[in-house]
Amino acid sequence: MNYRIAKRPSVSAQASTTAPGIGLSLKNPSWWKQLVRNLLSRYSSHLALIVFTWLVLSLGNLNPLDLPPVLVSTGSDEQPTQYFLPGLTTIQEVDYLLKGVVPLTIIPPRPRREVITYKAESGDNVISIAAQFGLKPETILWSNPELSSNPDLLYTGQLVYILPVDGVYHLIKSGDTLQSIADDYKANVDDIINSEYNALTEPYTLTPGEWVVVPGGAKPYIPRVVQDTYASPPAGAEEGTGSFMWPITGFISQGFWSGHLGVDVAAPEGTPIYASDSGYVVAAGWSGGYGNRVIIDHGNGFKTLYAHMVIILVQPGMSVERGDLLGRVGETGRATGPHVHFELWLNGVKRNPFGYLP
Repeated sequence: MNYRIAKRPSVSAQASTTAPGIGLSLKNPSWWKQLVRNLLSRYSSHLALIVFTWLVLSLGNLNPLDLPPVLVSTGSDEQPTQYFLPGLTTIQEVDYLLKGVVPLTIIPPRPRREVITYKAESGDNVISIAAQFGLKPETILWSNPELSSNPDLLYTGQLVYILPVDGVYHLIKSGDTLQSIADDYKANVDDIINSEYNALTEPYTLTPGEWVVVPGGAKPYIPRVVQDTYASPPAGAEEGTGSFMWPITGFISQGFWSGHLGVDVAAPEGTPIYASDSGYVVAAGWSGGYGNRVIIDHGNGFKTLYAHMVIILVQPGMSVERGDLLGRVGETGRATGPHVHFELWLNGVKRNPFGYLP
């Protein structure tokens, strides 16, 4: 039997005509298309990851922990500012805006639409309450009849009317009209009628015992004249020098203003209170909202008052010299904390002590 031995094609010849595992001729254009599709299908996810990494690194502001950058140097004309970004191991030159940490969201205050009440706490006074609610201290006085004559009548636990705007809170009396109220407080009738804080409807009938807000209103100022029938001067009583000293050592908790014709000096209970100038004691004892108080006549038109003492150490008719001990600090009467309320009168009219004290 005769056999024919077939020649095996060379490797180079085989590779030039077919691709192993594909079975397509290299000369066939469809083979190239199939090859590109296979490569894209297999390596597309890897390519996407490479592109993403390149973009992040090119931006140079990667901060995976979202932490604030740490300043390394403040920079100069020759060298830019440098920061260390947490999560990276190298110092980055930063020439772009960095994300700041904002831990709180600020909500703007909303205006109140009604009158509220506030319970006075220890250490409060008319000025501090007014500042807390963004009002003038006079508004607190003009809205609370118990305080209108003297803000030192404020006491701990007292309920205080707080208006939403500066003005007057008027208690309607029999015979009141909108025009008479406006005239009393130098206000405009239309402002009262149109105020959102007043539930007024035509024909605008006013009911005694109810309250009405007078926006922008003001009570007329009436100077207070002190009338007294006190002890007579003792024989040989010291006359004042006209040079006054501070009665205690402490801090000023309330100054002199139109509604508070004196100075409050806060100090721990029991702190000594001294005579501000020489004279004689015309009154010493309890006096309503002042609590335990002492009044000294200095014999030259001046008198001084010291209120809210826990204990009084002088008696009416005693002669005292400048710097003599009168009593000790307390919070008797109407007070919201230990202090002395100090007043200075000249010919019966209360004057600002700051104009006479060192």
